[in-house]
Amino acid sequence: MLRPSFAALVAAETELGPLFGLVERAAAGELRLAELAGLFWHCRHGWPAGLARDDFAERLVAGGLAAATPALRVLLGQVLAGR
Repeated sequence: MLRPSFAALVAAETELGPLFGLVERAAAGELRLAELAGLFWHCRHGWPAGLARDDFAERLVAGGLAAATPALRVLLGQVLAGR
C-alpha cells in the first residue's frame, strides 16, 4: 500500500526535489527509476518491517515497470488532487 502522507511527501521531496517537477517528468515519460523507487519507498505503508530499500528496489525491477505504472498514476493523482 502507498500512502502519500505529508511526512512521506516531505521526505520524498527532500530526496528527489520538488514534487511538481517529479510530476512533470512523469507526465513527459522522463521519470527515472531511482525517482520512482524513492517516491514509492517514502510513501510505503504497512510494508514488512524488515524490508530493506535495496531489496524493495530489486523487487520493483523484477516486477517490471509496466506493473508499477498504475500505482504511480494513482499516487501522483493523489499528490496533485489530495485524497
